[in-house]
Amino acid sequence: MIQPTTILEEAIESWQDVRMGFIDEVKNIPAKYWDFRPTPEVKSVQELVVHVLEIAMMMTGELTREETNFHRAPWPKLLKMYAGPAYKAKSRAELLRLLKSQLAEGEKKFRAAGELHMLQHITRFDGNKGTRMAWFLHGIDQEMYHRGQITVYARLLGIVPALTQKILAMTS
Repeated sequence: MIQPTTILEEAIESWQDVRMGFIDEVKNIPAKYWDFRPTPEVKSVQELVVHVLEIAMMMTGELTREETNFHRAPWPKLLKMYAGPAYKAKSRAELLRLLKSQLAEGEKKFRAAGELHMLQHITRFDGNKGTRMAWFLHGIDQEMYHRGQITVYARLLGIVPALTQKILAMTS
């Protein structure tokens, strides 16, 4: 592994780690539970995957634009501007492939935008000012939050989460 040399590269490395962990947790849930939801009002496994993708696609698209503007359209419309591929993908295999390809595409876009671009101030969703980098980190945190949700789903289904399996394998 290449040692990150910039703040942007450290953030991208963090995103890679979180996304690959999310993918491992999703893969750990058998296809027969793809529609599982702990209660009727929460997202299913598949819906959580689509949600992670739609947020990541919107985040990547907006933060790498010259004129980032999270207020240029209502939230649902802003998501739809970027997340078409996530909405079209229906199968588990398609969504897992999209999780990987979106990460690779996002990495390229963030690197092309550059660290100075990411350190510029924007207006956040809440109307306050902050850097693009801070919002990128917020997006990574959001993916980690949903990774945790998937591990809870696994436990509710009687499945040992993927990360727990790796830790147990390393310590036994």
